[in-house]
Amino acid sequence: MNESWISCEEVVEHLLDYLHRELDGDASAEIERHLERCHDCFSRAEFERKLRERVAKSGRQEAPERLRRRVKEMIERF
Repeated sequence: MNESWISCEEVVEHLLDYLHRELDGDASAEIERHLERCHDCFSRAEFERKLRERVAKSGRQEAPERLRRRVKEMIERF
C-alpha cells in the first residue's frame, strides 16, 4: 500500500486484517489515516468492529434451559 495513495478498495481489501491486528505498523497507520478522512470507509470499519463485538458477546451467553434440553434430546436420538 502506498501511503499517499491508499484507496478505498485497498482499505476494504485489508480491513479484516486491520481489525484483527494482523498488519504491520506501516500498513495499519496507512489505513488509520485513510479512515480519519474517509467517512464511508470509517463507517464500514465501525460496522465490522461492532458486529465482531456483538458476535463475541453472544458466544458468552448461556443458552436457555429449554433449548439445551432440546439439543440434548436431538443428540440422544442419533
